Amino acid sequence: MAQLLIEGGTRLVGRVPISGSKNAVLPILAACLLTEEECRLKNVPRIEDVATMMRLLEGMGVQIRWLDPQQLQINAERLARSEVLAAMANRMRASFLLMGPLLARRGEARVAKPGGDDIGMRRVEQHLVGLRLMGASVELEGGEYVARADRLKGATIHLDMPTVTGTENLMMAAATADGITTIHNAAREPHVVDLAMFLGKMGARIHGIGTDVLEIEGVPELSGATHRVIPDNIEAGTYAFAIAATGGEGVLEDVETADLRAMILKLRAAGVDVEDRTHTLWVQGNHDLQPVDVTTWPHPGFPTDLQAQLMALMTRADGTSRITETIFENRFMHALELQRLGADIAIQGNTAVVRGVERLQGASVMATDLRASAGLVIAGLVADGETVVERIYHLDRGYEALDQKLVKLGASVERIQA
Repeated sequence: MAQLLIEGGTRLVGRVPISGSKNAVLPILAACLLTEEECRLKNVPRIEDVATMMRLLEGMGVQIRWLDPQQLQINAERLARSEVLAAMANRMRASFLLMGPLLARRGEARVAKPGGDDIGMRRVEQHLVGLRLMGASVELEGGEYVARADRLKGATIHLDMPTVTGTENLMMAAATADGITTIHNAAREPHVVDLAMFLGKMGARIHGIGTDVLEIEGVPELSGATHRVIPDNIEAGTYAFAIAATGGEGVLEDVETADLRAMILKLRAAGVDVEDRTHTLWVQGNHDLQPVDVTTWPHPGFPTDLQAQLMALMTRADGTSRITETIFENRFMHALELQRLGADIAIQGNTAVVRGVERLQGASVMATDLRASAGLVIAGLVADGETVVERIYHLDRGYEALDQKLVKLGASVERIQA
């Protein structure tokens, strides 16, 4: 099992290219099931979650191949089965995104209970309620959700909360349903918008993109399409926090700065210089970091996927910060690991009280999920001495060549086998 060895204390300086969005490419890959024609996706990140989704699709008869290092060709003409293999579905929550497209395309879908990071209850009831309103029967049979429908029909769906994967699943299912489907309280995250744009290129009729009310007018069939996946705003935020934490100076290349507004506001409030340069972002750290209070919230609020990275930054602030997590109830596991490095963090319900310390000290820490891993890496970059991050397979799920990109910024980072 691989580890990351980090020698802290080096300023990050330079330019870092941002890869395609993990959270966007996974539902877009699922959407390729909706057509018998060829699709091409550009700016695809080479990460483990993409590899897992590819294996899931290939297991159903989909033909996939790399045309170049970042471009995939997908052909689902010979979609042979409607069952998502449980062994791989258990590794990745995004496997549940195959429910809607399979049901729309084949009239049946069998999807194992989703796995993924252990960051709290991420229920799928909203997906199921919506599909049932569209005329599907959905039952839990032996650890699998089994959905059936002769033909999906348009419906009016009110989501209890703006669930991202629920919005995506229902949007894909509605694209070829009879009639009009309206989704109220829809998620508005950048990757939800990107999926809607891809579906539009396939011939779907979707109104209200980027708002909390989506109207999908079903069409008889969808065609193939070529699409460039948006840059990963969470990866961009991770490097911005890393540069700020080390007091460095860097430029994030190929970013959608509009998707980073909540993060930019918090960085500036902490005393970090940030300049929007249109598809690039300049960040310069400040050794006199100020504490900031943050509450995670659905887009356009501060993203929960950047909470751990912000917490790592606030361990060095001159004062006390309060970080409140409203999305997942079990997403403070990294706080215990940060304490191993000398951080002063107290958990009070769904709020972490972070008191800045003069310095962190390198130690061995264990990654518990994808974004927690990134927070631990940032803390290791500023800690005195050597930090060893265990179980970095979490990082590989969502960050393309993280260690290599950090080395190019001047960090002392080495991947080793345990």
